[in-house]
Amino acid sequence: MSGKSLFEKVWDDHVVVPETADTPAIFYIDLHIIHEVTTPQAFNMLRETGMPVRRTDLVLATMDHSTPTVPIENLEESLDAVSDPEPAAQIRAMVKNCADFGIELHGFGSGHRGIVHVIGPEIGATQPGKTIVCGDSHSSTHGAFGAMGFGIGATMVGHVLATQCLLIRKPKSMAVNITGKLQPGVGAKDVILALIGKIGVDGGTGHVIEYRGDTVSAMNMEERMTICNMTIEAGARAGMIAPDQTTIDYLRGREKVPKGADWDAAVERWLALASDPDATFDIEVDLDVSELEPQVTYGTNPAMVVPISKPVPNPGSNLSHKKSIEYMRVEADRPMLGTKVDVVFVGSCTNSRMTDLRNVAKILDGRKVADTVRMLIVPGSESVKKEAESEGLDKIFVAAGAEWREAGCSMCLGMNSDKLGKGQLCVSTSNRNFEGRQGPGGRTVLASPETAAASAVAGVIADPRDVI
Repeated sequence: MSGKSLFEKVWDDHVVVPETADTPAIFYIDLHIIHEVTTPQAFNMLRETGMPVRRTDLVLATMDHSTPTVPIENLEESLDAVSDPEPAAQIRAMVKNCADFGIELHGFGSGHRGIVHVIGPEIGATQPGKTIVCGDSHSSTHGAFGAMGFGIGATMVGHVLATQCLLIRKPKSMAVNITGKLQPGVGAKDVILALIGKIGVDGGTGHVIEYRGDTVSAMNMEERMTICNMTIEAGARAGMIAPDQTTIDYLRGREKVPKGADWDAAVERWLALASDPDATFDIEVDLDVSELEPQVTYGTNPAMVVPISKPVPNPGSNLSHKKSIEYMRVEADRPMLGTKVDVVFVGSCTNSRMTDLRNVAKILDGRKVADTVRMLIVPGSESVKKEAESEGLDKIFVAAGAEWREAGCSMCLGMNSDKLGKGQLCVSTSNRNFEGRQGPGGRTVLASPETAAASAVAGVIADPRDVI
């Protein structure tokens, strides 16, 4: 019998009742992260059935998607002035629902409010070996810690609140072996975009991906979170990276991690989660990134991506491909370099952490955002915002002509007041470039923070290697 993979070890530890040919497994959830958009229906279900939240201590609640990010002294008191009515109603409903059901809310004034997939790790609630769910598809982010994180629908949110379990069938497994030293100006976002371009938006469907190899081992935890975050864009259920000393060093001393002897025991348990040497996978994919260029998308899904110096593929007789580049108003057989940019957005659960902000600051320091570009820089949490300001990054951003905002999802999904105008092109560090994702008629080019910053300065899509 072969050894177990990281995924299999976590899976086996959480099966309450095994699956059969006729029924999925009953699967235990260690941490349920909730926000204001996918919970109203779930809380209403609990009210209608008279059920309580089974484990309030295993619920982490915050507000991020609908929350405005305009710089203002007190968002709570000024909500009506800076928010559309529907998002404001969602935010107020979240406050009431958490109060009614006894759930601690990391809301206004908490000091910890922010994007769900940013605050979980930074307070130490995300830990190796845990199963973590959220009514948000990018819950795969938490897999960077050796957890199994995945998104669930609104109905499932209600099920987890009521039972702390889910009905789920065991996914297949995939190993992605990433090797090679990254060139200056090329980062984790470029790696995951290149992988999605290689295997496609359905390449991981039905699988949990484990990312391995010397490139991954050399990454810090924030870079690993970027990799795992976009796993869902390849169709996979979850993405995972085995815990190592980098993981332990990141978690040490954080609010929610075990303390004293319990910490020592936890570390021993966490490090044992790594895949056994003889573990097998249903699929293995190799990716050598030693000559990888910065990547930019040109179409309307994340797999429509090219190295920044290479031409946009010719659609030929592929009608959907042709429709996509027509929507984006880009030319086949020509690189994206030099394409006019209207907006640059740095933020989202993919790229709003300190590593991302520092990389942007290095490029903006002593330079100016082009007069024709609006640049928004949105920290992933209040804690990230405070840390960035303590390092003076905000002063660099503002001096360059960028807008320094409050924490939140912001322009990632156009669910709050931060939206693109029709036809505007945005170089975005977010994770999806679907039609209208950032606002009706808006055009999104996914890129790394470095590429976004270089493009903001140039006023056109630019190669960050030219300015680093």
